Amino acid sequence: MIWQSPVRLWLLIGVLALVVVYLVMQRRRSRYAVRFTNLRLLDRVAPERPAWRRHVPAGLFLAMLALLVVGFARPTAEVRVPRERATVMVAVDVSTSMLATDVDPDRLAAAKQAARRFVDGLPDEFNVGLVAFAGSAAVLVPPGTDREALDEGIGRLAEGVTGVQGTAIGEAINTSLGAVKGLDSQAATDTPPARIILLSDGANTSGMDPMEAAADAVAAKVPVHAISFGTPSGFVDRGGRPIQVPVDGQTLKAVADETGGMFHEASTRDELRAVYDDIGSSVGYRTERQDVSARFIGLGLVFAMGAAAGSMRWFSRLP
Repeated sequence: MIWQSPVRLWLLIGVLALVVVYLVMQRRRSRYAVRFTNLRLLDRVAPERPAWRRHVPAGLFLAMLALLVVGFARPTAEVRVPRERATVMVAVDVSTSMLATDVDPDRLAAAKQAARRFVDGLPDEFNVGLVAFAGSAAVLVPPGTDREALDEGIGRLAEGVTGVQGTAIGEAINTSLGAVKGLDSQAATDTPPARIILLSDGANTSGMDPMEAAADAVAAKVPVHAISFGTPSGFVDRGGRPIQVPVDGQTLKAVADETGGMFHEASTRDELRAVYDDIGSSVGYRTERQDVSARFIGLGLVFAMGAAAGSMRWFSRLP
């Protein structure tokens, strides 16, 4: 917490002085009561009341003053706010290996469920697009704020949707970058703050060199967050013959490291959800220092109303 007018905090000494005066007055009042020797008459004149009640309004009032002083000093704090034109491209591998059932119910179905949860957790003003890739890559949903269109696009993710088998990680990055640069009229020359979320289970087997695509992402200042999804024991059934499709995340890690993104390994559906949640908390935001004095002033006013309500309720008067 940083104060723009820290000298005003000296006013807290005045609040502290009021606390001392209040305590001294209470002590003097107790001594005066003891001097009243006729205790029976004292009970009739000043019947016993819960001692704590008479201190509540004064305590709330003093707390209010302290909070107002803090607010008057104009405190600031770092606050995460969504970036303007923030864009997130989600690229999902739809190759045959994604049908492996080592992740319940299979890799692709689990990836689709996690993608929906990830998108639901993003601010409504974020532009989100969807790319499907196998041996080639295609934009299923261009970046925008239409969440219904995106949900439908995630539903269309299926093996063969790109028409070519294989795993083209470089093509997925390149296609995602193209979608980012086509966001609006200024995106071609002024790339919006963007992130690419790349999910795959295997190494690159076709298309553009992933490291070449990563270099393009670095030039555009677009980090690639990569997720390696699956287990080493995964396999797919083809005509009754099991084909081993172990997860391989080496290329994905190299791409993430090169572009300044994060690399994660997920071997279960729950782990994939946790990875998406982690990524979602960091993409598309900037940290800026904002005046937060309203928080203290607002809480001070709540305390003031509490002091007034307690005084009227228990003593039929305002503090």
